[in-house]
Amino acid sequence: MADSAESSSRPAQRNRMVDSVSAKAQEVIKEDYDKAKVVTMDALKSRSYLYPIKGIFYFISHRALWKPFISRLGPYITLSVGVIGSMFALTYVPQLAVLVFVNGPLAVFTTVLLVLNESAAIVNVVSRNWLLQDALLDTFDGTLVSRNATNVVTEGRELKSGSDPIQRLGKILKTPFDRFSPKAFIRYLIHLPLNFIPVVGTAVFILLQGNRGQSVHDRYFQLKKWSNSQKNDWLSKHAGPYTGFGLVATLLEMIPLASIFFTYTNAVGAALWAADIEAMNTRMTDETAPTLREKAKNAE
Repeated sequence: MADSAESSSRPAQRNRMVDSVSAKAQEVIKEDYDKAKVVTMDALKSRSYLYPIKGIFYFISHRALWKPFISRLGPYITLSVGVIGSMFALTYVPQLAVLVFVNGPLAVFTTVLLVLNESAAIVNVVSRNWLLQDALLDTFDGTLVSRNATNVVTEGRELKSGSDPIQRLGKILKTPFDRFSPKAFIRYLIHLPLNFIPVVGTAVFILLQGNRGQSVHDRYFQLKKWSNSQKNDWLSKHAGPYTGFGLVATLLEMIPLASIFFTYTNAVGAALWAADIEAMNTRMTDETAPTLREKAKNAE
């Protein structure tokens, strides 16, 4: 009888355990959903997602900002051709042999996309660390100068007289942007295969890459002489706006052959955003773009 009672209680215990795990899972999902909802609402309220687009139009309409871009265009194309050619020669066939078991006949095309994405990741790391770093710095600082935020720029470099914002840039007094870390590069490569899951996989990949938005103002924080605690506090309070910027910037830089152009326009957009923050000295999530424009007119 005792054995019978014990055996009958086991299913009940398992059911309670399953119910407990299910309740915890639902709790976690709800917490993540609520957090994502808050981040999304903050991003929409701040309209930070518009700054990468503003960067495109501002860059096109200000020819002086083209100089850093043009100066690196030739070497960037040479680097891209070399990396893409080497990747296809060395990695296409081995990866095709693996993907053919997953994608069947479509592996011929999906492998091409994978190699192109891998090549873009390598080019991005190499170019940002050694080829484009100074040019992107000049683009960011030059945009701030063109927006009359010279008081901020002078904290990190000397400025000359004149009207051309790029020619006014003098000696750098502070180390520029942080280099793209190996950990970030490895994380990017790990996330790449998500693109082969139709629709959902690509969406998840873009969302994961959207976190890079938190690094777009590293130069601005440096010029402001903020400590790590100040920077982290600011980023935690404005996670939504930076995620919104990062998502749009990532989408633009994923466009084949045009990624270098959008890398520069995203730097311009980040600088325009920093100039607005500096001019209004306000919390991003408390202001909308129309409100900022109204304040700017009143200031004039």
